[in-house]
Amino acid sequence: MSSPAAAPPAPNNLKRIVAASLIGTTVEWYDFFLYGSAAALVFNKLFFPDSDPLVGTLLSFLTYAVGFAARPLGALVFGHYGDRLGRKKLLVLSLLMMGGATFAIGLLPTHATVGSAAPVLLTVLRLVQGFALGGEWGGAVLLVSEHGDARRRGFWASWPQTGAPAGQLLATGVLSALTALMSESAFESWGWRIPFLLSGVLVILGLWIRLSVDESPVFKAALAQAAQRKADAAPAEKMPLVAVLRHHWRDVLIAMGARMAENISYYVITAFILVYATTAADLSKQTALNAVLVASAVHFAVIPLWGALSDRVGRRPVYLIGAVGVGLWMFPFFALIDSRSFGSLLLAVTVGLVFHGAMYAPQAAFFAEMFATRMRYSGASIGAQFSSVAAGAPAPLIATALLAEFDSSTPIALYVIAAALITVLAIVCAKETRNRDLEDLEAGTGAPADSGDRTALPTDARPV
Repeated sequence: MSSPAAAPPAPNNLKRIVAASLIGTTVEWYDFFLYGSAAALVFNKLFFPDSDPLVGTLLSFLTYAVGFAARPLGALVFGHYGDRLGRKKLLVLSLLMMGGATFAIGLLPTHATVGSAAPVLLTVLRLVQGFALGGEWGGAVLLVSEHGDARRRGFWASWPQTGAPAGQLLATGVLSALTALMSESAFESWGWRIPFLLSGVLVILGLWIRLSVDESPVFKAALAQAAQRKADAAPAEKMPLVAVLRHHWRDVLIAMGARMAENISYYVITAFILVYATTAADLSKQTALNAVLVASAVHFAVIPLWGALSDRVGRRPVYLIGAVGVGLWMFPFFALIDSRSFGSLLLAVTVGLVFHGAMYAPQAAFFAEMFATRMRYSGASIGAQFSSVAAGAPAPLIATALLAEFDSSTPIALYVIAAALITVLAIVCAKETRNRDLEDLEAGTGAPADSGDRTALPTDARPV
């Protein structure tokens, strides 16, 4: 039984939906990136004070990586219930969990107060952050993708992606302002807590906007079909995870490969850079933070442009521009930083993030278009978040270890280039998804006229 096509939302309604997704992802990424910046700047002294400074930074980044380890579990749990109960409910829960954990970090006692219990508590809260973020991304991008039409899906779905640079912008901006206005001793004593406590205000704002939007019409139609199937005593649906692994395992692997360069390059450019610039290049914390701050603003601006371009030329060409570009940029990236000037540092980070945006912008629509509605949250989340364990999680840790071992940026550049090659291979193996109608994909009514390479779902794989 096919459901009637849902009418596209009015422009104002679509903009409100985009705003709800964007504010939520901004808050979630603010919380997540704030931890990464604090890990590079102060957590090594506050929670691992008995270690050598570089070793303390490694331990600090290890707790940072723990958050990524929890993201696949969040993807599984939120994906399952998001495909069963809806996108909106799970997005509200993820926002509350992330904001609560971040606010609690701002209240944590340090090693000087409670000893070894401090890094343990920090690690637990980081796990909660990772679990929440693992469920946030898929729901946010799907809420927009499933409301919009195929013609401009890349553009509209790229807006929740701007939550990453917006969150980075907020986190870096607050830290930059505090380090500029406060003495180093005051910042390390209590000033670092302010950005974490501010998360409480952002969560309230995010909830107010997110609760005002409606559930995805595509999901509502699929849910109605499922209810009709149950009323007709038809065979029960498979669990979303089982259906994904049975019918979409290839798409999951492609999504994981596609994220390698995107994820690794981003955390090298925005998190590890704070270590490299202040140690190897002997630049100040303020200089490094300011460079990331300005570059993040450019990153925010170019993501919708890359998303719009993917609507015109396809997801794969734009993604390939980013993967190839970031790989080629790595040696100039470190050479510019080694020149020890703010202008060179800013150019290095900005160009790196522009290339990253070419991968990140089409990713939301690209991944959403790979999966059917009743397994889309699970499929997109699993593909996106499982790769983060091997990619983003250890990236600052590996980069810092390579710097400590070789005292050179060359191994770090080669590490990012290797990730870029994996991503290029994954995208080459992928099928173009531009202009796929998500309801056609659901109902198996055939591919759009200009998307003849789309493979229809097997009959028993189509959720009803």
